[in-house]
Amino acid sequence: MTAFQDILHTIAPELDELNKRMRDALHTSNPLMNEIVTTYLATKGKQIRPVMVLLSAKMFGGINSTAMHGAAAIEMLHNASLIHDDVVDDTHLRRGMPTINTVWDNHIAVLVGDFFVSMALHEALLTKNLDIAATIGALGRQLSLGEIDQIDKARNHYLDESAYMDVIDNKTASLFVACVKMGALATDAPQEDAERLEQFGRLIGLAFQIRDDIFDYFSDGTGIGKPTGNDLREGKVTLPLLYALSRTDMEECDAMNEIVRRDELDTEDIERLIRYAKEAGGIDYAYSRMRELRDRAEEIISAFPESETRTAFMAIFDYIIHRTY
Repeated sequence: MTAFQDILHTIAPELDELNKRMRDALHTSNPLMNEIVTTYLATKGKQIRPVMVLLSAKMFGGINSTAMHGAAAIEMLHNASLIHDDVVDDTHLRRGMPTINTVWDNHIAVLVGDFFVSMALHEALLTKNLDIAATIGALGRQLSLGEIDQIDKARNHYLDESAYMDVIDNKTASLFVACVKMGALATDAPQEDAERLEQFGRLIGLAFQIRDDIFDYFSDGTGIGKPTGNDLREGKVTLPLLYALSRTDMEECDAMNEIVRRDELDTEDIERLIRYAKEAGGIDYAYSRMRELRDRAEEIISAFPESETRTAFMAIFDYIIHRTY
């Protein structure tokens, strides 16, 4: 059993209840919607985000009904973003299974994504906590702006690590920040403690996206459904290649910088850029940045009293860095 599985075991009853609540909440009078949602939820993944909501609540007093509704809201909004992303990116597989847009078409996929958004807001309102509802609303806004910002930077060829970190801060880290904030709000945690855990959440979110981006540089033998070089096909230049493009000491650096600025890349271009990123130490650099984030996160969370939950948060960070899918 892995450390992450150990964490899931400690909150297994609450996680089971959460999944039952979501299934019940998403059930409708429409047979087609029920079929799509049931099929989709059958491959729910690791559920790291709702787990972080529950752990945050556990750290600050205990998992209560408010935390459960908050976790459901976070997970529904996250899934809505994935469903919509699959339409935008024309993704055919997610978690090794055909996407909604592949099986039913884009029109239905967009509507299902919208349904998840509305249900996320519904779950947030069931908490009767305006701060939680506001958190979900702000998160939806930030996720959308993060995606738009990424598209803008890709189209205008912003090849800068700082710009990259700003993008993943908005499009990914913001979700992890909201997770721990949700648990803190549900338990009326002291503001100083809540803000400290939000800093931790931001760092773990940044590391999550960097690790996710590394997958793009290797053949997909893991079932995650993301073909090699997919980010580059969409014009997204991520951390490993950004670092490699700054290696002016490398013989191919100028040529690679010229290629990456083209409006369209063919398969040969993408293969050359991926090879160059690896040869120039881009993958190693990305791992080193994740380790830096982990060290900062450990320093932040060490301010909390030692507990099973504090250990669990660091175990999730380690899992994220070393995960294989």
